[in-house]
Formats: sequence, structure tokens, C-alpha cells
Amino acid sequence: MRDLVHIIEFEELLQEAYNDLVRKGKEDGLRALGYTCYFMPEVLLDIPGCFGVRLRAPRSGSPDMATYYMTNRTCMYGRCLFERALEGGFNFLDAEMGTETCTVTCRFQEHLQMMDVIKNPDFFCEFTDVPFKKNKNSIDHYEKQLQFHVLDKLKEHFGIDTSDEALLKAIEEHNEMCRLIQEIGSYRKLDNPTITGTEFCMIQLITQVCPKYLIMDKLRDIAEDLKTREPDEKKAYRCKVVLTGSEEDDPYFVKLIEECGALVVADRVCYGSIPGREEIVVKEGETPLRAIARHYLETSQCPRFMEQHTMRERKQFLANIAKEYKADGMIICQMKFCEYWSYERTIDTLILPRDFGIPVCSIEKEYVNNAVGQLRTRFQAFVESVEIKKIQEGKAV
Repeated sequence: MRDLVHIIEFEELLQEAYNDLVRKGKEDGLRALGYTCYFMPEVLLDIPGCFGVRLRAPRSGSPDMATYYMTNRTCMYGRCLFERALEGGFNFLDAEMGTETCTVTCRFQEHLQMMDVIKNPDFFCEFTDVPFKKNKNSIDHYEKQLQFHVLDKLKEHFGIDTSDEALLKAIEEHNEMCRLIQEIGSYRKLDNPTITGTEFCMIQLITQVCPKYLIMDKLRDIAEDLKTREPDEKKAYRCKVVLTGSEEDDPYFVKLIEECGALVVADRVCYGSIPGREEIVVKEGETPLRAIARHYLETSQCPRFMEQHTMRERKQFLANIAKEYKADGMIICQMKFCEYWSYERTIDTLILPRDFGIPVCSIEKEYVNNAVGQLRTRFQAFVESVEIKKIQEGKAV
């Protein structure tokens, strides 16, 4: 297929956390607010006067300094983030809006808070407690936490307008961006998709790490470009897969999967769009903050929710995605030492083939992809097994 408009520019922007668009946002006088988790609603960080930056550590090597503080028995994602902070890579941040969710990212953010790592005199770190259940009491608690630890702190430190009007404006802009991502992502549902998983991964990541107002026109251009983009005459893939799992912010990992013959058509990962790019609906009589709190709790597919019915709903959710996107199989990836996803990956690996007939490739990986050859072998073998399954089913018919 011909090159997608802006995709080369996006790839270059993703090489640095402090990229050109983040610099432009800072030059425009906006406050850069870092976060690491879906449970820190990005829409709150994009209220007028601020913009959210979901933290990544692209082109990381060995996080030796961070390992000294955090030990090598912790998730490499958190260590790579702390290594980048120690190197000065996050000094552009005006605040880090943490959440009491993932243990290792909490430790990373606690180090930012205690060690004076970020060389910015305005910098502060704040933590929001997130419930483990999805009910009315949980929404009540979450709403209060977001008010006190996010909105009140932004107003106190930076004089940000946190009124309902400001929140409604942020929701409106967020929903427009979600509609564009949904439109772009819809081309992955075609029998022969006209966008690759690597391209979509770059587009989705850009929406999380740059000021939204600087990329909206580019997203519109991409959506328009896809209307006339034609697929290759001969398919460049052998099967379609859903990628699910923990933190995955490396488009080159998705590219590795696709080089092995598996087109990634859906992304249920922590940095993905499913969930993540659903419009926020403010119900009648509901405050904007209440709507945001309800939305993020209800849409989350995080394995930290461990009630039996919620766990079963997550398996059905994955099966529905596979059907909707016409996927032939599923790749489940877990960051090494990730507590929540180690349980989830094990359960998914058993349940999805048994109860839904979905072939699964289950892997444990590091944040830095050093074992490329090993992963390539695993993915190639999985693609072959999916092809054999399809042949056998065809013979049965």
C-alpha cells in the first residue's frame, strides 16, 4: 500500500518523550502533565491550560541506575521510565499525576516524589486512589479522588480553570478525537484491511503523548486519506490477530508480529484503543466529573478487577473483539514481573481456546525487546499453527 499521510512524521515524533509537539505545547504556555495509567483520565489532563503526556521510554537500553533503586525483580517498564527520568528525559513535566494501581509504576512515581529527580521548580507528584470494584460506591470514591488529587491540585498549583464548563469543553474535544480514532480503526475490520497494526499503533500512541490541538488536523487528514487507500492486490499477511496484554507502547513490537505474517487488527493493551477511545457520555443530571469517573471505571478492562463475574466479562469481551475484527487468533503479551497480567495471561491462555475456540500465543516479555529472534520464532510458529487449523477446518467442511 502507498504510504499513509503523516505516518513518517508520527514515527519520528515517537522517538522521544520530549518531542517537537510537546515542545510546542510548552512554548504555547501549557502545563505538561505526565501519567502512566488508564485510570488517570487523560481528558482531565487536557483541560484548557494543560495537556497530558502518557509516559514512555523509547529507545531504552539497560536501566542500570533504576535497577539499583528498584531491583531487577520489578517490571522493566517502571525501571525504564525511572531510568529516563534520572537521565533528565522528563524534566519538561510540570506534574506527574499518579494512580494507586500498578505497583511498579507507583514505585517509579514515588521515587519522582521523594528524590527530586525532575529538575523543574514547579514540578509536583500527586496520587489518586482507584477502587477495585465497579459499583456506585466505587464511582463516588473515584469522583472524590479525582476532584481532590487532580482538579483541586491543578487549580492550586497552576491556577487552572476546573469548572464544569472547562470539563465539558475538554470532554467535547476528547470525544472528537475518539470519533476520529474509531473511524481510522474501522478500516481494520475490512476483509482486507487498508491500515496495518503498526500504523494504527503509531497513530494511537501519538494521541496519548502530544497536545491534542496540535494533532487533530493530522488525524482528520489520515481519516480522509484512508477513504481512498487501496489494499495490496496480494495480501501481505497470513492471518489476523488481536494483541492483548499489559503495557505495550512500542510500534516496532507490533511491526515484528506483522513481519511474521500476522496482521494486528485490534489492540486491547494498556496503551491501546480498545478500550480507550470510546466517547464520554454525560447523562442528564450528571456533572462532567461524575461522567468521567463513571466512564473510566465502567469501560476499563484492567485485570486488577478480580471479581469472578468481571473476569468472565473480560474473556467474553476479548472473544467479541476477535469476532468483530475477524481475527484468526490472539497474542497475549505480559510484561515480565507484572503481577496483575501474569494471572490474566495464564487464565486467558486456558479459557480462550477452551471456551471460545480462539488460538492463543502467550508470551512473557521485557519492555526492551532484546529477544527479537526468540519472539520471531514464537510468532512464526503461531502463524503456521493458525494456518494449519484453518486448513483442517476447511477439510472438515
